[in-house]
Amino acid sequence: MRSVSIGDVNGQPHMLLNGSFVFNIGTLDQGFWPDGLYTAPTDNALKFDLQVEKSLGFNTVRKHIKVEPDRWYYWADKLGLIVWQDMPAMDPDRAASDADKTQFESELHTTIQQHLSHPSITTWIPFNEGWAEYDPLRIANEVKAWDPSRLVNEDSGQNCCNSLPDPHGGDIYDNHNYPEPGHPVVTDKRAIVDGEFGGLGMKVPGHMWFGSGFAYEMETSSQQLTDRYVQLDTQLESCIKCGLSGSIYTQPTDVEGEVNGLMTYDRRVLKVNADRVRAANVAVLAPPAMCRTRPHHHQARRV
Repeated sequence: MRSVSIGDVNGQPHMLLNGSFVFNIGTLDQGFWPDGLYTAPTDNALKFDLQVEKSLGFNTVRKHIKVEPDRWYYWADKLGLIVWQDMPAMDPDRAASDADKTQFESELHTTIQQHLSHPSITTWIPFNEGWAEYDPLRIANEVKAWDPSRLVNEDSGQNCCNSLPDPHGGDIYDNHNYPEPGHPVVTDKRAIVDGEFGGLGMKVPGHMWFGSGFAYEMETSSQQLTDRYVQLDTQLESCIKCGLSGSIYTQPTDVEGEVNGLMTYDRRVLKVNADRVRAANVAVLAPPAMCRTRPHHHQARRV
């Protein structure tokens, strides 16, 4: 058994795990592979990514715009990681038709039903940055009705891009900010998280795919990249004191033309100093970031 809910911590709504506030410190895991794109080469490869993320001190993975094979969720369950699960987006560059919306909701419902038995999943994210977003309040309510045992993050990146006006739906308000972590201020019943930040890049010759590669901020060495990551984590600690429940760093591996991974796309080079990154992440999770709380809206989870 485990539960996820929203509860009061120092007068503000927070995400709770088993009745306690555990800060969700995670990565934006897109799950791409150079030899199979959407498909990992082996079961051990699925496990490897999650093991590396956990070894670096992360306790959460946001599975971004992708649904993985069940073995990935098995390893997340087995290794003890928290998963925020995105729904793959429709084409953001054209208006969704009625048929598109019907298909989207059918597949969203199927995704939720297929993964009900994975305790690692704590949060459903139907939309990202408003990509092809429509009827957000209704969709958030639908997701909650389909699975009341989990939290709903209606639109990750509510503050940017194509997002519709905030409908104040779901359990979580999600801000995106690059490269420094952001701290949204919301005064309603929702917990607040930073669903994307970071994006620090470093080019590793011989381990790049397309051109010069993209990053939100480019570093020139492993030491510089590690120093900057630690600096962002230090800023994150102050955000937690102001009520932040979770943060998602972009990203664990390079992806095609993006070189802002902690690892290269082929997973052969860890770009940062593992001990320093882990120590910085552990410091974020240390008290007073973790505390006992007075829960409300408690939601039990059947496993």
